[in-house]
Amino acid sequence: MDSADQLRQSIDLAVATIRDADLARFDDPSPCADYTVRDVVNHLAFGFLLAHRSGAREPWDPSWNGEDRTPYLVGLPEEKWAQGCADEAAAAARVWTDPSAWQGEASMGGAAMPAAAIGSMMTAEFAVHAWDLAAATGRSVDVPEALGAAVLEGVLAMAPSGREGGWFGPEVTVAADAPAFHRALAASGRDPRWTR
Repeated sequence: MDSADQLRQSIDLAVATIRDADLARFDDPSPCADYTVRDVVNHLAFGFLLAHRSGAREPWDPSWNGEDRTPYLVGLPEEKWAQGCADEAAAAARVWTDPSAWQGEASMGGAAMPAAAIGSMMTAEFAVHAWDLAAATGRSVDVPEALGAAVLEGVLAMAPSGREGGWFGPEVTVAADAPAFHRALAASGRDPRWTR
């Protein structure tokens, strides 16, 4: 499985988890500190937009802020969020199937960095937040070992800046032989055993 396939799998996992999220639980807490279920859905939605723009080398609107409502969700009833997310996620996945999307530099929300690093980061981001959303709503996610290994690689690459920036908590201890995805969750400051 190549990097584009892993990113697509991660996107598909996130979209499926959003589609299955019960709107009645949108105010529930999540394992992602200070985020409700609604906030996690919005964060994933913003991530799809970010991945799409980065892969397509499209300019980033400097007025867009990840703490705000994702632009394409503004004014959209919450019952239509899943379809809005699915549409943007599909656009992101299509862009990253082109090998040129992984080459050279791209912009990550306005900051230039290697495109391959962005793809790896987004692969990790979508899978980890899919788990956040599933765990918050009493469900689980099935992450194949190869995808889990790719997510772990992406999380480990982000971990130092993530902890410094406050968007990763302290690493959680798990068994050395735990599945790669559980080790990725732990490295991102999440307890794979978290429940509501």
